[in-house]
Amino acid sequence: MRLKLPQFLVALLIVGMLMLGGCSTQQDGSTASAPTSTATSTATETSNQKTTEATSVSQTTSESIPGMNDLPRLEGKATVVMTVKGSPITIEVDGTNAPITAGNFVDLVQKGVYDGLVFHRVVRDPQPFVVQGGDPQSKDPKVPANRLGTGGYIDPKTGNERYIPLEIKPKGSDQPIYGKTITQPPVLTHKLGAVAMARSQMPDSASSQFYFALADLGFLDGNYAVFGNVTEGFDVVNKIQQGDRIDSAKVTKGAENLKTPGQ
Repeated sequence: MRLKLPQFLVALLIVGMLMLGGCSTQQDGSTASAPTSTATSTATETSNQKTTEATSVSQTTSESIPGMNDLPRLEGKATVVMTVKGSPITIEVDGTNAPITAGNFVDLVQKGVYDGLVFHRVVRDPQPFVVQGGDPQSKDPKVPANRLGTGGYIDPKTGNERYIPLEIKPKGSDQPIYGKTITQPPVLTHKLGAVAMARSQMPDSASSQFYFALADLGFLDGNYAVFGNVTEGFDVVNKIQQGDRIDSAKVTKGAENLKTPGQ
């Protein structure tokens, strides 16, 4: 199901509705739910990155992507079952093509971070778009709704928010590209049921917020990091309303593929 929208409507969707920001203000100096500007900046970034070369995980140093070598990684695939209003959603998490993004998600699932969190943003009009959740602030019902979408995972060991680099693997490449949007077709695309990381304006600003694609959203490919897809329970995703909570999220297969530095 590929969206067939007039060009001006696609632009409107991106600029007016693409608020997939999921991080605090440390990364970009602006409010976190800011990809009204992400779409604009992305157009500029991609125009300058047509010759971007892939940087492998092993080649990327902590100097080029600060803290990257300390992040969890998924070496292979894993299965996560997320339960919403008593109904399961099965997600295949792809660490083969997005090891850091997938590792971050599985690690947060293992830590119980997503249990009890709210889906704070659901966009179905004028076209099916996304269901977004994962802001740890939403566990507290006293947090105002207008603050949701600005928070990320705070690492208790450091007291700081954990960020992950933008990670997109182009087709035909052995390794993902880090920290940059790409113009090449990616291996993991925004097909119906894709699961991807939300971020703010800066590429390396994703933390814990994620979204489900409610349609084929090819115009997001190369700009946001897809790390998995819904294999069962997409009917449950389609029924999620803004304000619904995640009952629980559990790794049911592939937990042994998660590699955490220092452990």
